[in-house]
Amino acid sequence: MASIGIFDSGSGGLSVLREIRKILPQERFIYWSDNAHCPYGEKTAGYIIDRSRAITDFMLSKGARAVVVACNTATAAAIATLRAEYDIPFVGMEPAVKPAASGTRSGVVGVLATAGTLSAPKYLNIKGQYADAVRIAESVGRGYVELVESLELDGPHAEEVVRASLEPLLEAGADTIVLGCTHYPFLLPVMQRIAPQGVKFIDPAPAVARRLKDVLEQAGIPLNDPEPGVELLSSGPDATLKKLFKLI
Repeated sequence: MASIGIFDSGSGGLSVLREIRKILPQERFIYWSDNAHCPYGEKTAGYIIDRSRAITDFMLSKGARAVVVACNTATAAAIATLRAEYDIPFVGMEPAVKPAASGTRSGVVGVLATAGTLSAPKYLNIKGQYADAVRIAESVGRGYVELVESLELDGPHAEEVVRASLEPLLEAGADTIVLGCTHYPFLLPVMQRIAPQGVKFIDPAPAVARRLKDVLEQAGIPLNDPEPGVELLSSGPDATLKKLFKLI
């Protein structure tokens, strides 16, 4: 049965699936949470490439016609390799620095991401394109992935963890903050409570959903499946995945 594959290091990519289903409600999706190997943020590029190959092979065995790499770290490390080695379309994540640079009023853009994303050539290239126009402040969302994977999406401890990585960006004067990890949108209510009024957060997932639709149309891949739905799979325990899916 044909489908669209979506994978992430864990459950965070469900934030991308949520946006995709809004514009492709009649599609069939396979979602793979690689939670037995989560988080990817501190893993080597070679490790992430190997995992991405293995997951792609599995997606193909399930009839995937296209794959969404719903993980910023995996996109940065592996998507070029996947596109070179497989004959199907891949859509990845890209830190939304461009719209942030266009929308900032203070001239300071914050990027909240994993260490792997912030050190990747793909991100550094994008950053370099706007470094002369705006100041870009960066912070690693330490503990954010773990909060989401443990379903601790609010409360005093979640606020403490979120505040520790978010406040450096606010202190730097950022009024527009890019969410550079697909787990982070699940903590957005906490971020909005901590940030001063007027600070804008940019989630790239809606743009990824639109891009996927365009890619499918360009590849001539039908957009309506006779049996639409979502199959949830994981490399480890799936309780968190199933619970978080109910929230999207």
